[in-house]
Amino acid sequence: MFVGFVFSCGNASEENQKQTPTNDASIIFGDKNYNFPTLSPPAKEQAVRWGVLEDFLAEAQNANGSNYQDLRNRSERLKEYADSLFSNVPDTLNTKPIHSRLMVLKTRSALLFQASHQATIDSLKVQQSLEEMNGAVNNLIVQLNEKFQKDKIDFSRKEDEDKELKQQQRYKDSIINLELQDKKNKNM
Repeated sequence: MFVGFVFSCGNASEENQKQTPTNDASIIFGDKNYNFPTLSPPAKEQAVRWGVLEDFLAEAQNANGSNYQDLRNRSERLKEYADSLFSNVPDTLNTKPIHSRLMVLKTRSALLFQASHQATIDSLKVQQSLEEMNGAVNNLIVQLNEKFQKDKIDFSRKEDEDKELKQQQRYKDSIINLELQDKKNKNM
């Protein structure tokens, strides 16, 4: 009886080794409730003009909580959108910090695509790639918001400097006028 049991266990072990992992559609990647930072109003306005950014952000949001097949499809679109974002940066956003965030985003979306298109699922690798892409999206949004915040501060400083220069000019003009009146009064 003992010999039969060992033989039976050996067969089960061989069967497990012969089975290849299947692409299980029940595996959910990311967190369905995951939210990216909110774009500030000026950044959101720019996103509307830069249409592919809106498409990318919507696709990235929907990638979270996707099953394997959905994630495969979404990763393909994300990769295409990231390539387009990187290639078509509007002049107002063409800064080194944004360019570098777009490069990371392009790389992370390509890695997610690669991980999700393997012959067999490495669910941990796919999950990590999605999390890293989420981080890249977060960093891009933060950088966009900071750029517009900095632009607002710079614009405000410029306005303040202009006001100060005008005030100084008025002061100089008033002194000159007083001196001219004083000379005129002395000549009388």
